[in-house]
Formats: sequence, structure tokens, C-alpha cells
Amino acid sequence: MQFGIFSVGDVTADPTTGRTPTEHERIKAQVEIAKKAEEVGLDVVAVGQHHNPPFVASSPTTTMAYIAAQTERIVLSTSTTLITTTDPVRIAEDYGTLQHLTDGRMDLMLGRGNTGPVYPWFGKDIREGVNLAIENYALLHRLWHEDVVSWEGRFRTPLQGFTSTPRPLDGVAPFVWHGSIRTPEIAEQAAYYGDGFFSNHIFWPASHTKQMVALYRRRYEHYGHGTAAQAIVGLGGQFFMRRNSQDAVREFRPYFDNAPVYGHGPSLEEFTAQTPLTVGSTQQVLERTLGFREYVGDYQRQLFLLDHAGLPTKIVLEQLDLLGEILPDLRAGFAEGRPADVPDAPNHAALVAAAGGPHDSTLHAVDDVTGISV
Repeated sequence: MQFGIFSVGDVTADPTTGRTPTEHERIKAQVEIAKKAEEVGLDVVAVGQHHNPPFVASSPTTTMAYIAAQTERIVLSTSTTLITTTDPVRIAEDYGTLQHLTDGRMDLMLGRGNTGPVYPWFGKDIREGVNLAIENYALLHRLWHEDVVSWEGRFRTPLQGFTSTPRPLDGVAPFVWHGSIRTPEIAEQAAYYGDGFFSNHIFWPASHTKQMVALYRRRYEHYGHGTAAQAIVGLGGQFFMRRNSQDAVREFRPYFDNAPVYGHGPSLEEFTAQTPLTVGSTQQVLERTLGFREYVGDYQRQLFLLDHAGLPTKIVLEQLDLLGEILPDLRAGFAEGRPADVPDAPNHAALVAAAGGPHDSTLHAVDDVTGISV
């Protein structure tokens, strides 16, 4: 079981002071937060991709590479990589390079998480969002699993005898998660390929997440990748905790009330009752998080959204310290009663072992005139 954090890189005013951090401050903060996540023992840090204000997450691979150079163990991932408006060839090349630079200490989550205006900026139509996600991933999958690809589809120029470079490290493509809040087609896509499915799990009630994960598990088994219980599932989540629950509620309320996504809507109490957002003591966060598997089964990755709603970096780092304190109990709780046949979260070493060990991933071309490998 992996635990970590994810971010969307928003630049939001602190409602308690009225101050908005600069883009420079938010970019640097993402690095500081990631380093702290490794320090407290977390397994994963995921960064977002957005191309419009108020976000600073337009270049996830740059941020991931910079974080990787300053950390030793933590896995770098995304939340999400926009498969709808990012060219699959560009994804194959950028994340392929990142895989080599991190020695395989990375994976990525694909999704449709664009805001509406972004699609035409990249020459795409939001009404084709699901179709773009399906077709673009079909191409990306081939680019990473076939050395030479000839391809033609609806949404980009054809490819003829194309090779994406660099080839995957040790001959094994990065592991892919498909992230979604409410789109069953994305769960179906993840199941078809035998990839991981990440349910965002921060805005919708548990009943919705239960249905989405159950659909993915059924279809994973249908496509012959294993039993439904062996499907690779990740969940999002949100919390704000202090040692005393009343302190947590009092401190977080102004951030919740003014958050761009859910502010000025349901009350904090209503939202925490209806969604997985937990605002309270460390014990309350521990117990509620352990309860997630009651409706999704045993799963592989739990990520939390912490640096949002204008929370200053200092408070986010404090939240990470508190998460580090309950992390041993989270690990023990999720390990208790976990069936032996439920797999761990995939990582590069496990994928290489499943493929029969590392092999040379370099494609050797042959000179047409001399016939010599070059």
C-alpha cells in the first residue's frame, strides 16, 4: 500500500490574510512540499497539469525531474497528465526521458482534467473529450510497447514507421493510472489495458466512488488480467487535522468557505458528511481513511490533496508532519486482514521482474547500404 500527496498547483489567496502567493513561490513550494513528503516517509508525490491561470502546473515533467534530483526514494507521479490535449508522441518522449532520469522512480496518471477553455488552445474540441482520451492513449500505449509504429486516427496526423525515443528503461514502459471523477469510460479504458484506476474521491460521495471502482474491478476481471480483487486501485482524499478536532475545524473553516472549487456552497459540516473530506483530529483522519476500503476493497495507492484553497506552505508542511505521525498506523491498519493475493502497487522493479528481467531497450537501426547495425 502506497501513501502520498497530490497537487493541482493552484495559486489561491489566503482568505485569512488576503495575500496571494506569487507563481514563483508556488512553484518553489511544490518542491519544498515534495521533499517534506519524502522526509516524513510517504511513498508518492504527484503534480498536476493545467495550462490556464490560476495554476502553475503547465510543465509537470520539468517539476518532476527537479524534485527527483533532490530526493532519493519517493515516486514521482502526475495528477493528471492531460491525455486529451497533450500529443501522445510528446507524452511518450517527455515521460520516457523522465523514466531514465529517475531510474524508473516514476509513473503517471492520465485524465481529462482540463477546464473548458483549454481545449481550443490546443486545437481540440471539448465535446470530443472522451474520444480524445481513448484514441490518444491507444497511440501512447503502442509507442511505448512497439519499437516501430504506423498509425492513423481522427485527432492527429498519421505516423509511418515512427519510433519514439528514448525507448522505455529496461524495456518496460512506465506504469499508467487512469484518473477520473465520474467518467465510466475511463474506468473501462483502464480495465481494458490492465492499467491502474485512480478514483479522485474528493468531491463526490462514497457511494459514487464505490460504483466506479466496482465497475473497473468487474471489467478488469472480464478482460482477463486477474480477479476483480486483484485490480489496481488508487483513491484520492482530503483532510485537515490538528491534535484537537475543534482546532482543526476552526482553523480550516475560512479556507473551506472561500475555496474556489467548493466555497460558498454547502457548509463545511455538510461537505465532510457527504464526501471523504475529513477535518478533525489525527485519530479521526486515521479512522476515516482506514474506512475507505470498506466500500472499495483492498487497494494499492492513497493520495491526499493538501496544498489547496490558499493554505500557506507552512501549514501544509505541518499537515505533512501530522500525517507522518499516523503513517505507521495507516500502514498497519491497511495491512491487517489484507489477502495474500492482492498485489502491491506496481513499481519499476516489479514490472521489470514480471517481464523476465531487464533487457536492452535501445532500438538498433540497420544502415540500408551497408547492412551494418548502427
